Amino acid sequence: MSELAAVSEVTTIPRRSTPERMQPEKAGRILIIDDEAEIRESLETLLQLEGYTVVVAGTGRDGLTHIGERSFDVVLLDLALPDKNGMEVLSEIRLLHPQQAVIMITAYGTVENAVRAMQFGATNFIQKPWDNEKLLADVRAAVARQKAEEENIQLKRALKQRYNFENIVGKSEPMLKIFDLVAQVAPSRSTVLLQGESGTGKELIAKAIHLNSTRRDRPFVPVNSGSTPPDLLESTLFGHVKGAFTSAVTSKKGLFEVADRGTLFLDEIGTMGMDTQSKILRVLQDRKFMHLGGVQEIQVDVRIIAATNVDLRQMVREGKFREDLFYRLNVISLDLPPLRQRREDIPLLVQHFLLKYSEENERPKRRITTEALRPLVSYSWPGNVRELENTIERAVVLSSGTDIGPDLLPDHIVGRGSAVPALDANAGATLFSIMEDCERRIIIDMLEKCGWNQTEAAERFHVPLSTLNQKIKRLAIEIKKKNRE
Repeated sequence: MSELAAVSEVTTIPRRSTPERMQPEKAGRILIIDDEAEIRESLETLLQLEGYTVVVAGTGRDGLTHIGERSFDVVLLDLALPDKNGMEVLSEIRLLHPQQAVIMITAYGTVENAVRAMQFGATNFIQKPWDNEKLLADVRAAVARQKAEEENIQLKRALKQRYNFENIVGKSEPMLKIFDLVAQVAPSRSTVLLQGESGTGKELIAKAIHLNSTRRDRPFVPVNSGSTPPDLLESTLFGHVKGAFTSAVTSKKGLFEVADRGTLFLDEIGTMGMDTQSKILRVLQDRKFMHLGGVQEIQVDVRIIAATNVDLRQMVREGKFREDLFYRLNVISLDLPPLRQRREDIPLLVQHFLLKYSEENERPKRRITTEALRPLVSYSWPGNVRELENTIERAVVLSSGTDIGPDLLPDHIVGRGSAVPALDANAGATLFSIMEDCERRIIIDMLEKCGWNQTEAAERFHVPLSTLNQKIKRLAIEIKKKNRE
């Protein structure tokens, strides 16, 4: 019996009366990616009778295009496609939508393929010929999970709107956790320390905390400690009296006074000198300070939010940052995730910046092509959101049409002229195997830096230890115990 005949024999469509069907918008939206027209039609009919809205694609590329244009509750993905291996398509779906439910369907299923698919994020794995009731049960379960996750995201989006986080773009789990924390800490008077790499949006989070506090109607005053010369920083913060130093021809208020009953945001606080640190500590302890050259104490009520892109604990150990000041600042700590740890936010950020810079440059709104979005999602973004924003602004300014393709992206992002050695096209490397190899190298590199201490590596990756251990096991990474002694 041929494969198609076997499928047709099992997938005979049962007749149902119209009243038993669910409305499409209630049942869910399904994408079928399969190169055989008869298989697509059989699945489409079966699912439509259950009330699902069904979209079909005959190639991996067409399927990815559909996924880039709209959302789906479940993707039914064939392993053998004419243009891409199903695992490659699955890996690209994971890049674009990490939470997308995907059920792999194949006539060539093996235990090994099933394990690989599940390890890489497939929701389930079904072989042809399939059993209708089992397939429908798997689809219903996947749709239910997807809708539950979406409801959770919608609730947290409502929280985001309620607390006026309109300038902070993100729906990933790490960012939703940040929104929750901001909502919790904003009403308090406590000092907050924001930690994260450069470009992760620390000032935006600081503003969100201020705008959702009781001080929202008072000033929010940012100070970039790293860009202010050390000899001017104290004068900027505390003010001075006339004659305090050679160029002090008049008295001047400091930013602590300007921010009275409001919020002072001290960015790059790790760059402050020890003398300035001691004066900041006194304000935190006593809420008093004096102008440079002055003798009168000035009382202020200022909430301090500090930010750093360096490890302050390490600076304390090295004697470069005051330990007492660190603990005063570290009352509440928020760790902002780098962009590479929240890749599902990249398409949202791209759309946000496309709209922003299209409007600023008085041009019709630009749109990103699927071919250009893929390298944007897979790139590691050492400069984080700031680097992504600059990339999109550049693309909008250089574009002559409405579509932004890979040609408008920098060479290092799309791989043109990359220093990374080219892959051997005859080596049989797939996107899945390439990504596995990259992930393995990154994890091994971090473990080596941490002396093969898995707990420390998990902390530096900002993931649970269980997650790291699962990846170590899946990637068959051998732990060098002798280096951990």
